[in-house]
Amino acid sequence: MDNFSNNPERRQVQDISTVNRLLTKTYSLMILAVLISAVTAFFTTNLLASNALRISSTAYWIIAIVPIFLCLGISFKAAMNPTLGFILLFILSAIYGFEFAFIAGYFTAAKISLAFISAAAVFGGMALFGSMTKRDLSNWGAYLGAALIGFIVAWVVNLFLKSSAVTYIFSFIGVIIFTGLVAYDAQNAKKIFMTYGGQVSDNGLVIMSALNMYLDFINIFMFLLQIFGMSDNR
Repeated sequence: MDNFSNNPERRQVQDISTVNRLLTKTYSLMILAVLISAVTAFFTTNLLASNALRISSTAYWIIAIVPIFLCLGISFKAAMNPTLGFILLFILSAIYGFEFAFIAGYFTAAKISLAFISAAAVFGGMALFGSMTKRDLSNWGAYLGAALIGFIVAWVVNLFLKSSAVTYIFSFIGVIIFTGLVAYDAQNAKKIFMTYGGQVSDNGLVIMSALNMYLDFINIFMFLLQIFGMSDNR
């Protein structure tokens, strides 16, 4: 989501070296968040699995809902308090890693590796496209945002229907939506750095952009993992 005004009077165009520096910090922070999730998942799987499996269903729901509030907290607080945003991002990464430990139990190491490598390739390719293309991808945000809302609603409905065929199809749709969002978020981050860098905290802008990138990558990875896993079952 673009939380910034388009008022031309507030614009301050940054030089390309500054923008590239901020983009480098964004992708570095995003990669660090992914690594935190991976490390947390690894230790949860290998050291805490037997105890974690005894967690109640209520606790599972809490763990699933908390990231939503963390994302909102990062979005609203990062610009004003980058340190808090930084901490919240890593807490979010650790919680997702904890969740992945349980999900990973349903898949082989080979499938997880394949999904991760594939997600990294898709993310890298689309991030490069979004950063380099001269085509304005602003309309993508509106279309993909609307598609994502409809997708989430349908996904929730299918949680009750429990249709494996629908889940399989939705996984492909999810990959398509978040693949498009990678390109949009990559270009949008560049625009924000060029326009608002120096007006608000650069670190705050970096954290918010890294959050978007992190969520895009994680969702692509999870949907690809589901596709690869269900393909074998089918």
